[in-house]
Amino acid sequence: MRLRHIEVFHAIMQVGTISGAAQVLHISQPAVTKVLQHAELQLGMPLFERVRGKLYPKPEAHRLFVETEKLNRDLQGIRRLAASLKGRALETVRLVSTPTIAISVLPEAMTLWRREYPETRCELATHHTSEIVNTLRLGEADLALSLQDPRHPGIVAEPIAHGVLTVIAPAGKWTEAEAGQPITADGLSGELIGMADNDPLGELVVASCEAQGVQPVFNTVVQTYQIARSLVEAGAGMAVVDPFTAASAAAAKVQRRPWDPGIPVQLYLLTASHSPLSHVARELANSIGATARKCLERGCQ
Repeated sequence: MRLRHIEVFHAIMQVGTISGAAQVLHISQPAVTKVLQHAELQLGMPLFERVRGKLYPKPEAHRLFVETEKLNRDLQGIRRLAASLKGRALETVRLVSTPTIAISVLPEAMTLWRREYPETRCELATHHTSEIVNTLRLGEADLALSLQDPRHPGIVAEPIAHGVLTVIAPAGKWTEAEAGQPITADGLSGELIGMADNDPLGELVVASCEAQGVQPVFNTVVQTYQIARSLVEAGAGMAVVDPFTAASAAAAKVQRRPWDPGIPVQLYLLTASHSPLSHVARELANSIGATARKCLERGCQ
């Protein structure tokens, strides 16, 4: 039996009539009849008894139905997958990012990419890195952005931009001579805004302070770098953040100084190892990398 024979045979077995099978398959009744007759001719035996317009399966048809059921399900699954792949490849790029990069880098990067691909659909979501890994592994996103390399065997982490941890403070905190110069843990003063205990960069900051003999005290602890930046912009204190958040802070409200000793921070493009990027997705990744590097050079102003 050919695949078309199996498809028509299963439709008839499920609905019991030629007209019903035609509706299920979205073809004409004569086409269903012709395919069924051809299948029976090739098999050398009838599969149904015809009684007043209805088809009653013979015992051979029941046995054949059981043996071909899995193949028919696989055929339907292949059709759905092909339709899904076609729609995604031509129209949709699914991007997931940590909130930090989504706010500081993506707006300009998306604008740049959109000039070349005005009709391509892009679905953008934000998650933390642990959730991003699962999203990529389950095929729910094409590419992702994070400041962490998850070091997962199923994930490829490609560095596309890098900077250093940066201290930000309300405008006027430092003199012109101090501004822009590296700052050590001894230079932290006043109200300090810290990150949650499980934040990787926050842990590096605390470890670096302790290595310099300083025990930082954070009276305000936040979950995201964007909240820390907003608090600094409002004059609520100083914070040590990633370079992309620091660069995106309002220049009129915030001063920036690199942390000393320098702690490098990478921006990673994350993809599933079994799923290479399409051309439009790779172009979006290129726009993000270029925008991130330019952001650090000019301070996102």
